[in-house]
Amino acid sequence: MKFSAERATLLKALAHIQSVAEKRNTIPILANVLIQANGQQLSLKATDMEIEVVEQVPATIMREGSSTAPAAVLYEIVRKLPDGVAVELDQADSDGPLHLRAGRYTTRLNVLPVDDFPSMGTGEFPHTFQVQSSVLRALIDRTRFAISTEETRYYLNGIYLHVTDVDGEAKLRAVATDGHRLARMETDMPEGAAQMPGVIIPRKTINELRKLVDEAPEEVAVALSETRIQFTAGPITLTSKLIDGTFPEYERVIPRGNTRVLRVGKKEFSNAVARVAAISQERSRPVKLALEPGLLTLSASSAEQGVAKEELDDSTVSYDSEALEIGFQARYLNDITDQVENEAEFIFADSASPTIVRDVSTPSALYVLMPMRV
Repeated sequence: MKFSAERATLLKALAHIQSVAEKRNTIPILANVLIQANGQQLSLKATDMEIEVVEQVPATIMREGSSTAPAAVLYEIVRKLPDGVAVELDQADSDGPLHLRAGRYTTRLNVLPVDDFPSMGTGEFPHTFQVQSSVLRALIDRTRFAISTEETRYYLNGIYLHVTDVDGEAKLRAVATDGHRLARMETDMPEGAAQMPGVIIPRKTINELRKLVDEAPEEVAVALSETRIQFTAGPITLTSKLIDGTFPEYERVIPRGNTRVLRVGKKEFSNAVARVAAISQERSRPVKLALEPGLLTLSASSAEQGVAKEELDDSTVSYDSEALEIGFQARYLNDITDQVENEAEFIFADSASPTIVRDVSTPSALYVLMPMRV
């Protein structure tokens, strides 16, 4: 195998590839990238046996063939090469090392046998549809912060993507929860998605997909089965196993009878939360919200540092219900208000019940936050 590719083009592809390659050396071949040169197309592939990413790269192929190379090492070498240089990779025979040349720089990389490189297989994807990359980005960004990191509840370690009926209209909905907060975002159902099963997309897949979406063309192709999902964005195809589990009946935790409505400016609120929470060194950093008509008082206390308090008046707060005191973890409050554009709407029942949070400008997004005692 022998080919030449532009450094910038190769670097961009390797950046996607090396983040998927397995960095723990339990199975050495999983730390490598599979390089295949055919015709005028170069294909780079990496997998950790849960996710597989394949990217097509334009290149000048002098001799067809395939090889493997350490993904992280190859990425670091190409990243440190000067801009504009052509990178040549040459392996004279399948058992020999892989030679890299770029300008006056040369190196030799040890390879592992191509036959050892695993494949996740192809299989059938009976459900296919297209989704705008901007829509996919919103579904991810508005929900992924609520994905659980508790491995024992593995069925919460991802985003639940499914089709549902909302007032007679079919919607594609993404949901994530960790038991303390819930995030839900929906969009019009894409054509072809009507019969798709509800699937749980793993956290790592979501994070890798989010990186690709920023560089994706206007639409991303989605294909899925009961056990796998595949996203194709231009020259990149990401295939992933799905979480084999049952997502909880999340609708049951979304309160229906909350009536006390607070509207507050996102920037003023999140800054006030950060300031009062700074006094506490506790991991949970509880913040108390004391509400009365036209006034919101935020406070936090620390046994070592004392008490911090800040008031937001009717210049940024709208509230006309009876007085209420309720506490939340500061980080959870800020995680949710980070999703809000300008104004947040909190809908309370009482000091002990789940609170609904909405972005006033984005009615398709909904959040639920469990209170804590303060």
